[in-house]
Amino acid sequence: MKAKAFAKVNLGLHVKGRGADGFHPLRSLFQTIDWYDEVTVEDADEDGVEVPGGGAPADRTNLAWIAVATARDLGRNPRPTRVVIVKRIPSPAGLGGGSADAAAALNLAARRFTVSFDDVRRLAVDLGSDVPFAVVGGTAIVTGRGEFVSPQPDATGFALAIVVPPIDLATAAVYRKWDEMDGPEGSPAPARSLPPALRDYAPLVNDLYPAAVAVDPRIDEWRAELSSRWGVPVSMTGSGAALFAYFPTRSEADDAAASAPDDTVAARAAEPVRHGWVIVDA
Repeated sequence: MKAKAFAKVNLGLHVKGRGADGFHPLRSLFQTIDWYDEVTVEDADEDGVEVPGGGAPADRTNLAWIAVATARDLGRNPRPTRVVIVKRIPSPAGLGGGSADAAAALNLAARRFTVSFDDVRRLAVDLGSDVPFAVVGGTAIVTGRGEFVSPQPDATGFALAIVVPPIDLATAAVYRKWDEMDGPEGSPAPARSLPPALRDYAPLVNDLYPAAVAVDPRIDEWRAELSSRWGVPVSMTGSGAALFAYFPTRSEADDAAASAPDDTVAARAAEPVRHGWVIVDA
């Protein structure tokens, strides 16, 4: 079985101080977009993970493999299984590619090993903070450590231009810096810059942005450069370093992405989709 595993963008991200469990509670507006990896879960002579072209671990540390192995254990089915991941979503970038792969693999494995959807949702919480959302996808408000996903009406009528600069921002380093800075708040995007479908969620901010800039000031240089080129406000998703802006049409977002600096790691237009993953070959 093969599935598309869709990336996400944090359209807004509020962070609170570290709790007793060591995690930072969050409240974030998540949106799935049509930038995807392909994940295949299939029969094999022996267990294995393949990542043609690279971009993720090709071993049992891969989160998608852990998802499959966990579902297989729950289903008590020893069938040897191979996981093949074709990476298109850059990582790390704040686009949730690894979590998307895990969610798709978990759902494929659930079908393979007869695991219920309730168990899928329970297993997703233990796999990672973005995985519960990726299991569902669409437009949602995500709270807690990521385990609480509240689906919202589908956000439509806009496109995004997304640029991944050549900056590696480790999530743990950004959160650590945020703690050191006593939990700064991000600056809100002007409500008038938001698509109509998102204005009820205003203000949309990313509280991790000041910490990301403190870790690597180049992220603010890239944001300012893109905003100058595009003539619109630019935001960061997650802990970075992917940057994005809103456009009324896919064509305008395509043109904006095409104008990204030459040393960009990846740049493309994207539109909202309603699912975190979809089967393309059963």
